[in-house]
Amino acid sequence: MLPGACRAADGKDGLRGVVAMNTNHPWYDSALPIEERVERLVAAMTLREKIAQMLHQAPPIPRLGVPAYCWWNEGLHGVSRAGQATVFPQAIGMAASFNDGLLQEVASAIADEGRAKHHEAARRGQRGIYFGLTFWSPNINLFRDPRWGRGQETYGEDPHLTARMGVAYCRGLQGNHPRYLKLVATIKHFAVHSGPESLRHCFNAEIEPRDLRESYLPHFEACVREGRAASVMGAYNRLNGEPCCGSPSLLQQILREEWGFDGFVVSDCWAIKDFHEAHKVTGTPAESAALAVRSGCDLNCGDMYRNLMQAVEEGLVDEQQIDSAVKRLFTARMKLGMFDPEAEVPYASIPASVVRCRKHVNLALRMARESIVLLKNNGVLPLRKSLSSIAVVGPNARSPVALEGNYNGYSPQPITPFDAIVDKVSVGTRVSYHPGCDLWRDEPVHEEGFGWSIANDTEMFVAIVGRTAEIEGEEGMVPEAVGGGDRQGLELPGRQMEFLRFLKKSGKPLVVVVMSGGPLDVREVDTVADAIIWAWYPGEQGGVAIADVLFGDYNPAGRLPVTFVKSLDDLPPFTEYAMKGRTYRFMEAEPLYRFGYGLSYTRFDYSDLKITTPLAGKDALQISVNVKNIGLYDGDEVVQVYVKDRTASVPVPRHSLVAFQRIHLTAGALRQLDFEISMKDAFKSYDDNGKRLFEPGNLFIHVGGGQLDDPHLPGIGREIALV
Repeated sequence: MLPGACRAADGKDGLRGVVAMNTNHPWYDSALPIEERVERLVAAMTLREKIAQMLHQAPPIPRLGVPAYCWWNEGLHGVSRAGQATVFPQAIGMAASFNDGLLQEVASAIADEGRAKHHEAARRGQRGIYFGLTFWSPNINLFRDPRWGRGQETYGEDPHLTARMGVAYCRGLQGNHPRYLKLVATIKHFAVHSGPESLRHCFNAEIEPRDLRESYLPHFEACVREGRAASVMGAYNRLNGEPCCGSPSLLQQILREEWGFDGFVVSDCWAIKDFHEAHKVTGTPAESAALAVRSGCDLNCGDMYRNLMQAVEEGLVDEQQIDSAVKRLFTARMKLGMFDPEAEVPYASIPASVVRCRKHVNLALRMARESIVLLKNNGVLPLRKSLSSIAVVGPNARSPVALEGNYNGYSPQPITPFDAIVDKVSVGTRVSYHPGCDLWRDEPVHEEGFGWSIANDTEMFVAIVGRTAEIEGEEGMVPEAVGGGDRQGLELPGRQMEFLRFLKKSGKPLVVVVMSGGPLDVREVDTVADAIIWAWYPGEQGGVAIADVLFGDYNPAGRLPVTFVKSLDDLPPFTEYAMKGRTYRFMEAEPLYRFGYGLSYTRFDYSDLKITTPLAGKDALQISVNVKNIGLYDGDEVVQVYVKDRTASVPVPRHSLVAFQRIHLTAGALRQLDFEISMKDAFKSYDDNGKRLFEPGNLFIHVGGGQLDDPHLPGIGREIALV
């Protein structure tokens, strides 16, 4: 920051005149304990000053030396909306890597860039939106229904995968310094929030205790207890009648009392006004603000907390409750080092040159490679770089937007699939391009403009199709969306399928690359394509990663973090939040592609499965297995461990993921893997009141490259008895 200066908020761009600051106060004494500094600072504030600090655009308090601060920043898959940053693959793509260690590296890189951008902006007196140190990421809601447009922001449909990825992201963002946080990670949206987008401001999610504890809360608990997330964002919707940002059950009983959360809670943006305008649980803005504060929501994204003065005067909330909220907020700012000399804060010295440095760009490429899922290959892949000619076609072939996903930053050098393919093939290969059709509009396929000359003269087609964040995402953020950003169907939008049929008529080999934020119905694509690659929204280096997979410079090993259903008719209604019939854990209908599915250019074999049941005083299953690469290519394997409870006395999932590990094996190599599965993870059974049960009986343990009922992937299983 500028010595002795800051800028105040004006509610628009966060900038208004330089205000001199007096730092000769005890809360600037870094030798004192943070708790004492916060106590003395809050005690010095007037009630009106305290209330102002509970708004996301907090103004300065010059007499106390408190600078302005905007709490709103985003970092879902890179520093968002603040100019140049490394753009990593969208969250759903990073989940497909099944590599939580790599995700923690990505989050640490994002935190480095966030820190660098914050300090550079602060030195210029810029304290507006998207330059703070409190990141409203990650989104750990379950992608429970493929129609949800924001599912792209999540880590998929499984609580265990989401927990491991969420914990890794929180740890990477916040760092491991004993005194300071690198950034604040905010897990959102608490809880059970996953569409429909058009109803989110008024919707009441009715959840039975078993579903709540079995599916909707485990990953939040993991991020609080293990990831030590410093912040939680409440959801727009109600849960069993209580608005989530004003829910004593969620914010007090579960979050603080049961899980021991000691950070701050922030509302989703303008969610508190929904209390009286949409949910109708309060009658006035003052009542809404008071309900949120009494329930444990410390920070208001929006302006409803401006009504807290009236709420205090009316006896709806007392100053002690406001003090508790303000103390939690300033504790976070103290832990970020905002009141300490920069020389004492190690993260304050991260240079601006770290933003999009070569190391981070390479990391984006690695994550993009690991996110790619090979769904089909009849032997056409990998391609030869010495092809005589290749036609790279489709509406996403040269689209930088298709690389980004939502909540994205901006790279000045995004590499599209077409660019990367041109760079990959030999100088003697002719490469042609045509979009073929519009991404989503119902306009004719460009058969005439495309011309049969391309079809006749090319050796093969690579069609890059799918969707972009222009047509799926968050309510109010998707200009072309119908239905608030959710998908109205799972088919390829516009006339893309018609275009693929047109290509098929040429008789030339056809590889289809799909870029999408979630599952689509690709049954017909499977009938025309020789190979299908699922690339998600792969970030700024996505084109390079796709080309690497196409030409065999990288052996794909991504796995689906969501189930691809054959039809929406196989699912309950979108508004139904009961888990019955949803996700691989509860769905009875045969899927198109299973959760955890993904092919490779090589093959793997599993053998010598050993399971040691817990001994007295122990609380874990010990599992070992041998994995061997029996193919011709070096490659990664994603080893997945599933548990099926065969004798539970209550309804349980069909089977559940309890562990995974991504490993690399050269051709012919064998490796022994060891897993330790806690009893808490092994038993997924809950009674009607949501209490976990540990019952004697039989468990089936499966270790393999996919689910235990996936006929396309190798694995080995064994039944054990627990007494």
